[in-house]
Amino acid sequence: MTQRVELATLRDRLTVDSLISDYAGAVDDGDWAAYRRLFTPDGRADYRSAGGIEGDAGKVAAWLAESMRMFSMRQHLIVNRRVSFGVLEQDTGDTARVRADYVNPMRFAEDGGASSAPDFVCGGRYAFGLLRTDDGWRLREVVVQEKWRRLPDRTAPAVAD
Repeated sequence: MTQRVELATLRDRLTVDSLISDYAGAVDDGDWAAYRRLFTPDGRADYRSAGGIEGDAGKVAAWLAESMRMFSMRQHLIVNRRVSFGVLEQDTGDTARVRADYVNPMRFAEDGGASSAPDFVCGGRYAFGLLRTDDGWRLREVVVQEKWRRLPDRTAPAVAD
């Protein structure tokens, strides 16, 4: 591999990594316009394993906007990112796959900000499919594979400080 190819691959990897961070930030901040802009025109997302829906980015963004209203705080932590580049129409590097683990603590809005601790925490793995477009790298597919979740124990006695 030449130095020029290595530099281009490194640049692509950094850009792909940034796109995944932008995805987490858009969901956490509730910026659904930014969320939709991260996708290709035919981009899709699948949240069914977490009790959600599957569909095009616009449909999923609308569902997320409604369902995420129940949480006053969201914080995606997307880690252990494994990036691989593929081939599209015989040109190397036009597609990418990212597998990444996530932990997502959230606080229910009904809490009213009384507690800074999350009420709900879930974790699992994302599978991202990306495509290099004229506008840069975009998400073509997002699949959530929720592996676990922890809900608050409403029966536990309050702990005194």
